[in-house]
Amino acid sequence: MQEDIKKAAADVIRRVHAYMEAHPESELHRQGKMFGVLLYDDGPSSLSDPPYLAAFSAQLDGSYHHEGFVPPVYEMTTPPVGTNREESRRLQQLLFANYAFTNGKGETKNLLDIFAQEKPILSAEEWFGRGEREKVKGERIPPAGAGECCAPKLLQYALMQGLKPIALAEFWVGAPSRTEIRQEGVFYAPCSGRCLPILRHMLQGTEVMIYPQYAAAKALCEQIEVIYEDDYLMVVHKPAGLLSVPGKGDEPSVESFFSNQQSVISGQPVFVRAAHRLDQDTSGLLVLAKQPEIYKTLQAYFQRRDVLKRYVAIVQGEGLTSQDEGIIDLPLLPNPYDRPRQTVDRVHGKPALTRYVIRERRADGSVLVDLYPLTGRTHQLRVHAAHPDGLNAPIQGDRLYGGLPAPRLMLHAAEISFIHPVYLSELSFCDSSSSSSWR
Repeated sequence: MQEDIKKAAADVIRRVHAYMEAHPESELHRQGKMFGVLLYDDGPSSLSDPPYLAAFSAQLDGSYHHEGFVPPVYEMTTPPVGTNREESRRLQQLLFANYAFTNGKGETKNLLDIFAQEKPILSAEEWFGRGEREKVKGERIPPAGAGECCAPKLLQYALMQGLKPIALAEFWVGAPSRTEIRQEGVFYAPCSGRCLPILRHMLQGTEVMIYPQYAAAKALCEQIEVIYEDDYLMVVHKPAGLLSVPGKGDEPSVESFFSNQQSVISGQPVFVRAAHRLDQDTSGLLVLAKQPEIYKTLQAYFQRRDVLKRYVAIVQGEGLTSQDEGIIDLPLLPNPYDRPRQTVDRVHGKPALTRYVIRERRADGSVLVDLYPLTGRTHQLRVHAAHPDGLNAPIQGDRLYGGLPAPRLMLHAAEISFIHPVYLSELSFCDSSSSSSWR
């Protein structure tokens, strides 16, 4: 199925390139766009080569309609000139009410119904002004552009035409983006802010595969290895695929595993807290505190950048800078429409610095690189590796920022050093052996 998706995407990319050659003024030369394909079951004739539908997000060069691409779910009209704020709000509500989506069960909901229970989305300016810790408040209205992404357009058209969708994917075509990580020909998951609420409704009653797939969290706790432990703290190896701290659901995490384990042994609640976090897909060294005061002290270490950390990554080498080492300085801000994805924002972004050292350039085009985060922003290493103004070389297996397919995210927290909060001696740990299988 993945090969069928890639074949359909390649066909669309060829068509779009032909369009770009015929239209040198096209927006795609300045700023690319997300395109998508949906494979559907057409009976026995489609088993060897499933037919597909194609779509582009929003408008292309000012039009919703281009030959060979599905139409919009609902075509917007431009508000009359001079429309005041209250009139614009009523028109917007009317627009959201007319954007109606069906699902595999034949149930239909409009955008107002779909987003009624969703968390409000803040713009970059609002997010920067409020601060990350302040509770998000506001009216639960759909975000701008909801319903215009490729995946909802494709699913809606297929279901309304009585087709049986079996797989869909979205990919970038045209010039790369300088804010989000978007490179031509790379597949990206649907955005969490605009698309996922709609897809949660639309996918009911279907068996559609969305590529790239997000594997369900597995019970990886038995693979956790304790590297060091005393009465105050512990340092463990976290396997890739396991959360560092509990999430919104009931997925296991390193923190909850040790809390539950120690509680069973002692017969009473036990304090275990992760002093920092590793992304779920990242493996490597994680420090946990066993007492509240130790937790506060360790957190202060990380906030003051008193902890030295080294990560090992395998990146794609095609666009990699020729310099063997350097500093990447790209400020980051959460993407309000696609959390937890981060964007480069030179106006509102928080400072983010990463030192890198290239260790090995390989015959297969991959590169082994050491990454030293000098700040601790969410997804900092992943964005700094993938961004055109960073390494311009996504980490392999990175499902969010366009890395080549790999068994896992090829990022490993290999080394960490800090001062013991009680003994005041230097602790230094290296966990390079755990990454040897993919190095």
